Amino acid sequence: MTRRATGDRGSMTAFVAVTAVALVMVAGMVYDGGQVISATAQARSDAAKAARAGAQEVDLTSLRSTGETALDPARAEASALAYLAEAGSTGTVAVDGANVTVTVTIVQPMHILPLPDRTVVAVETATALDEATP
Repeated sequence: MTRRATGDRGSMTAFVAVTAVALVMVAGMVYDGGQVISATAQARSDAAKAARAGAQEVDLTSLRSTGETALDPARAEASALAYLAEAGSTGTVAVDGANVTVTVTIVQPMHILPLPDRTVVAVETATALDEATP
């Protein structure tokens, strides 16, 4: 003789399971989303600081002889890359005239959400300026 289940017995189990999954997904969006925002801020900061480091490499010989602000491209690129290496970031540097453009790429893994790792790219440019010119 088998006994049949009657009433609402066991109906809360499905509700709790669905609610638990939803809460884990919300927590994942909060945590992983915060990590992506933090990685974006870090990439932008590292790119800006590296660009400024490169923009400080003014070619003094050219500045003194012509009065024009120009960068030493090799030293500017080396200085920006050295800053990135010291900061533990990876990126590329492009020097164009008095502009130093740094692109930093960070791969941010998703820890809770079942999504592929997120690639964060930040591009910042700094320009070498002649401070004596108003």
